[in-house]
Amino acid sequence: MVENDLGQATIVYDSPDGTIEQTVDNEHVAYFQDHWIVKTGEDDHGNDTIRRIPYQRVHYVERNVEQFENEVETLKDRVQSFTDDIRTRILGDEPPESQEHSQDSIRVDIEDKDSSN
Repeated sequence: MVENDLGQATIVYDSPDGTIEQTVDNEHVAYFQDHWIVKTGEDDHGNDTIRRIPYQRVHYVERNVEQFENEVETLKDRVQSFTDDIRTRILGDEPPESQEHSQDSIRVDIEDKDSSN
């Protein structure tokens, strides 16, 4: 498989130790839920470790990107995959595109504390 070079990004932000300037591959920095998210490495199991930086602490993010649309599409695909995984783990549902248009409902029985005696 051939990987596209998506360029690099430099993020400059304030930390408790002062101002930090960090350059990473573009695929390792994203903006999500009022935070900049930067991949900082991997743990012993190969899982990504990330740093969430509140947008108020970021001075700027400078990117050199030739194919910005592809980067955005990749991020969109990752978010969709993540939400499908969470849906499956929590609800046991399959992602919407794999479901036939059924209107299944979940029934939750609630017992009254007094009626259980």
